[in-house]
Amino acid sequence: MAGFRSLARQVRDPRSDLALRRYSLRKCLERFAPYGHRATWDHLCTRHGIGPEDRSPDPARLMRALDELEAARTVWLGYEAGFAERRRREKHDGLRRPGAFDDWHRRTWGGHGVARCEDPAVHPSAPLAEVLSRLITALESDPGTACPVCAGTGIRWRQDLRCAPWSGPVCTGCGIVVPQPVLTPRALAKARSAPRQDLATVA
Repeated sequence: MAGFRSLARQVRDPRSDLALRRYSLRKCLERFAPYGHRATWDHLCTRHGIGPEDRSPDPARLMRALDELEAARTVWLGYEAGFAERRRREKHDGLRRPGAFDDWHRRTWGGHGVARCEDPAVHPSAPLAEVLSRLITALESDPGTACPVCAGTGIRWRQDLRCAPWSGPVCTGCGIVVPQPVLTPRALAKARSAPRQDLATVA
């Protein structure tokens, strides 16, 4: 099975037909899709003017979409390398049992769904690398009371999420499932007690 870098080379190959290059970009999302596969594809299509069902898109648009995806992947891989090094140090020091933060990180290893969007049509509009940088900053800081991506405070607890974990706090502004470790206990309690509202159509 081809890896991300091999698929990226196929997207860049001018000798391949556009349908194959588009297909390879979609396959890249099976290796790295911060919002989840469908939401990340919708994000890239929206930002770079690609028709979601266009089988022969403008190759320059495909390249810009790939560049954005690769930039975000570089940000995330850097974070994962630091995380792995921290865990090695902790194990060396006798801390073998991971905490709640590590449990969250285990589910997002590889960057797939790290800022998962419950509704594929509702996602942050900023570049993926910028969104991940904001999220990483929050993960490395003390818990807060707002969404780490859009700074919105409209966070609602959902019991009907489509993927594990099956419940959690969702930002009504940008649409991400907010990682619980970045929120204070009070913010989580507020999200649980707030009435459910529909997500915004555009972040």
